[in-house]
Amino acid sequence: MTLSRHFVLAAGGTGGHLIPAFALAAELERRGHHVALVTDARGARIPGKPDFLPAHVLPAGRLGKNPVTLIKGLRAIWQGRAMALRLFESFQPACVVGFGGYPALPALLAAQAVRIPTVIHEQNAVLGRVNRLLARRVNAIATAYVDVDRLDKRLADKVVQVGNPVRDDVLALRKEPFPPLDEHGLLRVLVTGGSQGASILSEVVPDGLAMLPPALRHRLQVTQQCRPEDLDAVRARYAAHQIPAELGSYFEDMATRLAETHVFIGRAGASTIAELTTVGRPAILVPLPIATDDHQAANARELVRMGGARAIRQSGFTPKELAKQVQAIALNPDALANAAHAAWNCGLPHAASDLADLVESFGGVPLQDVIRVGREAGHGAMAAQPAAATRAVRS
Repeated sequence: MTLSRHFVLAAGGTGGHLIPAFALAAELERRGHHVALVTDARGARIPGKPDFLPAHVLPAGRLGKNPVTLIKGLRAIWQGRAMALRLFESFQPACVVGFGGYPALPALLAAQAVRIPTVIHEQNAVLGRVNRLLARRVNAIATAYVDVDRLDKRLADKVVQVGNPVRDDVLALRKEPFPPLDEHGLLRVLVTGGSQGASILSEVVPDGLAMLPPALRHRLQVTQQCRPEDLDAVRARYAAHQIPAELGSYFEDMATRLAETHVFIGRAGASTIAELTTVGRPAILVPLPIATDDHQAANARELVRMGGARAIRQSGFTPKELAKQVQAIALNPDALANAAHAAWNCGLPHAASDLADLVESFGGVPLQDVIRVGREAGHGAMAAQPAAATRAVRS
């Protein structure tokens, strides 16, 4: 019997940080635990937050090189740390889990100050700034990739690869077959760019798809996410090329659209890669060049190496190059199915469950969870368990 515990998840206010946090929260809640979220104002409003998950907004400044910015950032982090300590007094978490981003920093610092175990999860193939700052002090480091750049090799004993948790509706697609495709059927293309990168896709993709051989171009059915200000221009381009396209600035049923997709074109964010590999969809990836530490290019490495995707640097992302890569991956239905299988093989579908196993392995002996006494002794027991936590997760 699993005893109910309390867990705090701390994450920055972007989807890349929050989607895996929401997936972990859902898994912990299914196991009978109580979960709370710490984030910023933007994160508290993001779509997809589970109804059972209360969000606590804490101040959290960024640590820049400008002295004025640095002082303001440190002050905000200290204020957030004090608020987190008050939350912990009432909520009594067994463990605090950080998903990166500056809004996660105050909660993790507060937990470490009172010897509550801490776990960080890194979604990208490059360890993020906040996670780098805390890596030596946490009890365990959960990663999405085998190879993570900027992760100190001396911390290997703390590292557990669990993957990147995805939403339940996406995970449910893993058992579904790749959509049937023959040489005459519709070729469904899904294009998404994220909040920072959709414009270059809007400029290049319609013209690139128009350069495909007629036999392939006439089979296209495109779904593309665009910035609101780009919608009319992109719609006009597809109309001029006589390519059927459904456009929108946001699609609530993205899992349904992904299920129908034969080829994905878009960025290489951590959540995007996790969803493509969970479901098994071939991709043309255009890593965001301004991503911190070029982490999107690193995210794409394994998928490209395994044959599930092709990557194009944005500097070389032209209509002609896109047409060349789409033709190479999509002209032969068997080759496309093979690429889909290669992507599927890169998936780690147990990520949420494995991360929950890791998190559950911290928290003291069961009796302390029930009677809540000997708190200092309980913290000591919690702090001594990282090796056991590593063994608890499936290889």
